Amino acid sequence: MSQSDRGLRRLAAGTLLVAFQGTTAPDWVLRELEHGLGGVTLFGFNVADPGQVLALTTALRGAGEPVISLDEEGGDVTRLAYHVGSPYPGNAALGAVDDVELTRRVYRAIGSELAACGINLDMAPSADVNTEADNPVIGTRSFGTEPELVARHTVAAVQGLQSVNVAACVKHFPGHGATRVDSHVAVPVVDVSLDVLRERELVPFRAAIGAGAKSVMTAHVAVPAVTGHTPATLSGAALTGLLRGELGYDGVVVTDALDMQAITKSVGLAGGAVLTLAAGSDLLCLGPLPTYDDVQAIIAEIVSAVREGRLPESRLEEAAARVAALRSWAAAPARTAAVGAVGAVAADLDSADQNSTGQNGAKQSVAEQKVVGLHAARRAVRLTGSAAPLVEPLVIEVDTPPTIAVGDVPWGVGPWLPDAEILRVKPAAADVPGLLAKADGRSLVVVVKDAHRHHESQDLVSALVSARPDTTVIEMGLPVWRPDSAAYIATYGAARANAQAAVELLTA
Repeated sequence: MSQSDRGLRRLAAGTLLVAFQGTTAPDWVLRELEHGLGGVTLFGFNVADPGQVLALTTALRGAGEPVISLDEEGGDVTRLAYHVGSPYPGNAALGAVDDVELTRRVYRAIGSELAACGINLDMAPSADVNTEADNPVIGTRSFGTEPELVARHTVAAVQGLQSVNVAACVKHFPGHGATRVDSHVAVPVVDVSLDVLRERELVPFRAAIGAGAKSVMTAHVAVPAVTGHTPATLSGAALTGLLRGELGYDGVVVTDALDMQAITKSVGLAGGAVLTLAAGSDLLCLGPLPTYDDVQAIIAEIVSAVREGRLPESRLEEAAARVAALRSWAAAPARTAAVGAVGAVAADLDSADQNSTGQNGAKQSVAEQKVVGLHAARRAVRLTGSAAPLVEPLVIEVDTPPTIAVGDVPWGVGPWLPDAEILRVKPAAADVPGLLAKADGRSLVVVVKDAHRHHESQDLVSALVSARPDTTVIEMGLPVWRPDSAAYIATYGAARANAQAAVELLTA
């Protein structure tokens, strides 16, 4: 390979964020980092414990200067706490409280944990205005339904993360909140005028850009008024015209995962990589599915596109310059990491009282990190009606299929009601008479998650409440639908902090 070819391959590799299975870095990842690979995206299957994550990121940094990213939104979407649930309540809860300083503190705590683990880019916050209640992919990940509310909390989240030198990635441009389709499986359409888009979807992104957000993530969403039938990720009109031109953004544009079917079922993985670079993306998140062979094929296709004139080499150089500027910002001042600083992910969190040091040297105790999340969840939780004292409680948790973005993260009230009998039931197969017989003479608590989106869940809850009007219902998603129960608790999220706050109300 000539020096020119090696240089071009290095430029192409530098645009990619790859993923891998397991809790240690494969040899091919370390080798590619030495050859200029842009970085990695970590998922729940890469996380075992705080010390392991730090060891992993240390090994990755030893092979180059990578961007190391993951999705740590707090609430339902967590990677560091994937196996136990997040100690932070999530955006819907923060929006319900509507205290921007609280949001800033929560995201600063999240950023401190990430910095201590060696993470320099957080794929958060979601700046989507969730105007569609039946949205299958955003929901509690959004701060709310009002553009200005979402904007002010997006700004606070960006400030919180970046105050500890973790780059924010504001998503999903130009807005995923008005959709009823999950872009993991198809191309959603936001069929509104450009004026509506400017007045609604774009308001939080404009505010985040003004606040200095280091990166913005694209959405695999078609907006006919801007992109025609093309997803925004592949649209120059969206990324270069609207985001770069009209909104004046000059930071790093990161794609949503290219292995999502909105891309793979339309133009293919390698084809999508070339098209999104041509459209104006700088850093391509490949997602968890592509293998090393796929990565090699993507790099080869980008190189071929340059050689054949389908992708200007200057576009690759521009992307590389932006990513280099992001790395420089994240590395200065130098990060100081300590395993004990990871905070709420650690198993011994309850007894921990040690200091963590973020990249900027600011210290924040592990206990404080934990408290701010629970404090936020307590301020968000809402009780309607009155809950009677618990008597030998039977808790029925109505099983809800996880979304792809959330994954199989534990949820429910079990950890906080150790003396209760807890049954996780599938609504379609639930034996209502049997459940009512089991609950006879006992307190009945029913826990649901986004019941408004699942008619079978509504039917089950309605049947139980009809027979037992004294039932307490806890909604751990968005409180859009509610039965006429004696007590109704809305948590605005299903994280551990949300569950604890709900149980505190229930047992007060």
